[in-house]
Formats: sequence, C-alpha cells, structure tokens
Amino acid sequence: MADPRIIAIELDDDTFPTRAIEADRERQVAIHDLLAGNRFEPRRPMEKGHAGPYRVTLRVEEGRLAIDIADTGKMPLETIKLGLTRFRRPIKDYFAICESYFRALGEQQNPAQIETIDMARRGIHNGGAELLMDCLENKVTIDFETARRLFTLIAALHIRG
Repeated sequence: MADPRIIAIELDDDTFPTRAIEADRERQVAIHDLLAGNRFEPRRPMEKGHAGPYRVTLRVEEGRLAIDIADTGKMPLETIKLGLTRFRRPIKDYFAICESYFRALGEQQNPAQIETIDMARRGIHNGGAELLMDCLENKVTIDFETARRLFTLIAALHIRG
C-alpha cells in the first residue's frame, strides 16, 4: 500500500555547519511543519516496489544539494542531486526580506507597512517553492506546501552563526 510521505528528515550537520541559535530554531520549526503534513513520491520505481513512507537526509556533496531517500528501515533507495547555484538568489532575497520584516516588527512600524513586507516575504518564499518543484519535477512528486517547507529547510541550512 502506497504511503507517499516523509516520516523522518535529517540534516547532515557536517555539510551544513552552523552555531546560530536562530538556525537551529528555524530547522526545528521547518522539520516539525514538514513532518506534520507532506507529499513526497519519487518518480522512479523503487527497489522491491517500495512506495513509502520515506526517510530523507539533506546534505551537500560537491557543491550540490543531495537528497538521500531511504525506506523506514534506513535502507538507501535513491539519491537526488540538485545544483545549489539556482537557489542562491531566492535564499539571499528571502533572508533580506525576513530581516526587514523582523526589523519592522521590532520598530513597531505601521501595520500596513508590516503587512506589505510580509506579503513580499511570502511571495519570495512561494517563488523558492516553485523553483524547487521545477527542479524536482521529473524526480519527485511533491505538493506546494511540501515544497514551501523544503525550501524553508534549505534556506535555514544556509544560516551561519
């Protein structure tokens, strides 16, 4: 019986080193949200007809994002690699707009200004999710919310302390 979802996700701290408390918090929230609801279905047939659920590990290998997919017993099934270069700009923009958003909140700016910044933040976040969906199009079927959560996690992996 098919169960196309992620039940566990790990980040390889050796390839995503950080000491920032904010990064750890972002990671925890992103992982919690992802595991609370997601759709993740590799497109290539899996060994022995495995159809989920999946354990996923994110790491960097030779400057590329590696998505290791395993079964519930941690038996490797597939590794998908994506170039990180195409994500640099959306991540940079996302961090910049988040900084503006939190600064506006701290300065208690006009609610309309905060809402405008938040709308821009959501737009950049959605754009990153769409980019991820495009990159995974022939590799994994994911829904938009899963793509948003994965983009958040990929972005959180780039926070340095």
